[in-house]
Amino acid sequence: MRIFSTSVFPRRQQQQIFNLRQFQTTTILRNPISIAPIQIPMDAEQSLRQSLSEKSSSVEAQGNAVRALKASRAAKPEIDAAIEQLNRLKLEKSAVEKELQSIISSSGNGSLNREAFRKAVVNTLERRLFYIPSFKIYSGVAGLFDYGPPGCAIKSNVLSFWRQHFILEENMLEVDCPCVTPEVVLKASGHVDKFTDLMVKDEKTGTCYRADHLLKDYCTEKLEKDLTISAEKAAELKDVLAVMEDFSPEQLGAKIKEYGITAPDTKNPLSDPYPFNLMFQTSIGPSGLIPGYMRPETAQGIFVNFKDLYYYNGKKLPFAAAQIGQAFRNEISPRQGLLRVREFTLAEIEHFVDPENKSHPKFSDVAKLEFLMFPREEQMSGQSAKKLCLGEAVSKGTVNNETLGYFIGRVYLFLTRLGIDKERLRFRQHLANEMAHYAADCWDAEIESSYGWIECVGIADRSAYDLRAHSDKSGVPLVAEEKFAEPKEVEKLVITPVKKELGLAFKGNQKNVVESLEAMNEEEAMEMKASLESKGEVEFYVCTLNKTVSIKKNMVSISKEKKKEHQRVFTPSVIEPSFGIGRIIYCLYEHCFSTRPSKAGDEQLNLFRFPPLVAPIKCTVFPLVQNQQFEEAAKVISKELASVGISHKIDITGTSIGKRYARTDELGVPFAITVDSDASVTIRERDSKDQVRVSLKEAASVVSSVSEGKMTWQDVWASFPHHSSAAADE
Repeated sequence: MRIFSTSVFPRRQQQQIFNLRQFQTTTILRNPISIAPIQIPMDAEQSLRQSLSEKSSSVEAQGNAVRALKASRAAKPEIDAAIEQLNRLKLEKSAVEKELQSIISSSGNGSLNREAFRKAVVNTLERRLFYIPSFKIYSGVAGLFDYGPPGCAIKSNVLSFWRQHFILEENMLEVDCPCVTPEVVLKASGHVDKFTDLMVKDEKTGTCYRADHLLKDYCTEKLEKDLTISAEKAAELKDVLAVMEDFSPEQLGAKIKEYGITAPDTKNPLSDPYPFNLMFQTSIGPSGLIPGYMRPETAQGIFVNFKDLYYYNGKKLPFAAAQIGQAFRNEISPRQGLLRVREFTLAEIEHFVDPENKSHPKFSDVAKLEFLMFPREEQMSGQSAKKLCLGEAVSKGTVNNETLGYFIGRVYLFLTRLGIDKERLRFRQHLANEMAHYAADCWDAEIESSYGWIECVGIADRSAYDLRAHSDKSGVPLVAEEKFAEPKEVEKLVITPVKKELGLAFKGNQKNVVESLEAMNEEEAMEMKASLESKGEVEFYVCTLNKTVSIKKNMVSISKEKKKEHQRVFTPSVIEPSFGIGRIIYCLYEHCFSTRPSKAGDEQLNLFRFPPLVAPIKCTVFPLVQNQQFEEAAKVISKELASVGISHKIDITGTSIGKRYARTDELGVPFAITVDSDASVTIRERDSKDQVRVSLKEAASVVSSVSEGKMTWQDVWASFPHHSSAAADE
């Protein structure tokens, strides 16, 4: 997964990007508690704030005029006219306030509606034990959650489908590596030095907070709730929101002090921001001499095993390795429920490919797919995400290569088949200031939820960075080979940094400079060679340091050499799709949640419309009444469902069939078999509430066929007699 990046955009451009992405994005929540899609003109908020400021000044001036007239004992008609004018101005001010509040609510993604919807979802999830805070009887620990029975079942189904969709269908090599990782591995990958967030402490209690979250919350709350701030102040706050990711600790601390931000719980002053590494540190062995960490991602276990996996695959490229497992991040102040937690499940793929040939033999399978894409050019120009054909996006170079495009298409199919709404799923390309310096291209699958657009899958072309980093640190070459039928004379670019001279000049930054020099392409290297020969010195930008340094002629040797080679040895590039399983599941909960009125119309009943593929329980079996004959028939059906691997539940409680349907709808169970005779039964479909009558012997096979996708409900509806549900349903 991406762990750090360098910024190359001017801040003014970043501000424009933020304003367009955060305040101009059309928001659609397709649920009973939702807001309508609204597109806000770019200058509407600024214009209204300016108008409100003018109205406030007018009200204040007119109020002063009324007080002056009263003090001077002016004639009553004159005072009454002045008061009438004051009331008129107050009404005008109130109208502008309401319009501004409406626009702020819309551009702020309808926070009240979203919060009400989220509360309804979360209450249902916790009440029905999909998930609950861990260690609840001890008041819990922030960022840790337990999955209950239905949550475990959904997670298991999602991971099972992930294995089917990716590992089996793509012939991937699955591995399972330890969660505890030696420090040397994460030092090579950059996590030890770079995997940090800026933290502040309550100076009196020691409570820790993530610094950028405090600043973001302050700016957002001011923009959404404070109607009195001027248009200029609003623009300043938006500018801060746009560029805060690039703030140094000193800049972030200065803003926190300037705005008077204090500890949220105590209002005590805060410390200056300082970096906090998000990895859980531990030691390996009883002596404690081997430092280690709980892994923050699963990818490194695959990279360090590349040599053996390459051999296992018959030394053939391309190939992919995959891993599902737990990862750990010691979040400073976790929030947003399952979206930001301290222990979570990742499913990651590392697809190793020849950097000179990133075509994919199965790309045609996904080339015709059309879905919402958000290329960086559209983000820069203020447009919204729009539907693009994947094949065209690759052919035009919007997506860097076929293999990256292929996995974008496969991720789209995976998410939509799970039940993610395709109209609330988009693939957003990273802007230059978001990209890791080594990445060739990167796209995030973002899913819209009540929290806004949430990154759930990252699909990145990481070039050869990871394998090179571990090769350099371990001394073991992690390379692939291409043997030639006949020897070839090749001209090779040779870049040889003089480490002694670079060490004297750059000291602790020597490694960064060496890596950047070695990463130059041929055009850059030959331009540097020409400049060094003519001038003896050249300015060189080191992206990992985010600054330009001076390179002298004695610091690097650049040449081209002709050689006869029998094989080509190279470091493979890697395409990495990385899935946050918990985030996907939470977004799935929201996308599948809705309410519908009860039969009496006196209450709203909760409903999860999970596809059978992921539903925690596929079927319930209900004897219509407590009757020995019906209960025996239910047991026969249960045994047959179990034999074909269909998860189910028998409910023999004496409650009405309508209430039993409502209970299972709230768990997202797609089918219910009601036993009302010993010869035939009814099968009810959750979403339509339609029912068909089938023989007792056919019931299990029908449910199994629909659950496994061999038949659709429409097929069942067309094949069996219909049964009226009016008397029994809610």
